[in-house]
Amino acid sequence: MELLKLTALDAEDLTVISAHLQDAVLRAADLTYLAAEHRFALVLRRFDWAAPEGGPARRRLAGLHFERVLGVRTRGIAPGQDPEAVLSLLAVTFDPAEPPSGAVTLVFSGGAAIRLDVECIEVQMKDLGPVWEAEGRPAHDALPGPAA
Repeated sequence: MELLKLTALDAEDLTVISAHLQDAVLRAADLTYLAAEHRFALVLRRFDWAAPEGGPARRRLAGLHFERVLGVRTRGIAPGQDPEAVLSLLAVTFDPAEPPSGAVTLVFSGGAAIRLDVECIEVQMKDLGPVWEAEGRPAHDALPGPAA
């Protein structure tokens, strides 16, 4: 099994990482902001959307880190909260400011979010090896579209 390793240096690259991380789960204890190093890192259990069709659904352990982070703000995730609280990642987005800076937002289910103010996009995602059979396939309600 080949380990996935992706780097994002622009918003388009970040959408690829976001797609691979959709429905990843992590514990609150798996989030770390290293302010002195301008780095935000996390370990997550990503759903392997690239798994072969017809085979069992599976998850993989992966690491994700953001460089050049100037500040971090959270919504729905409090410092000191239960470190075992489970978060489900829905998307990673980028809102540009004065180029190349902006804000990367990790959007979680239940309205929680982490906003990283960054000098520029510099992100790396890497599978860390372990893979296991998932209990099921993530399912989402259809998003409301424009009225026909």
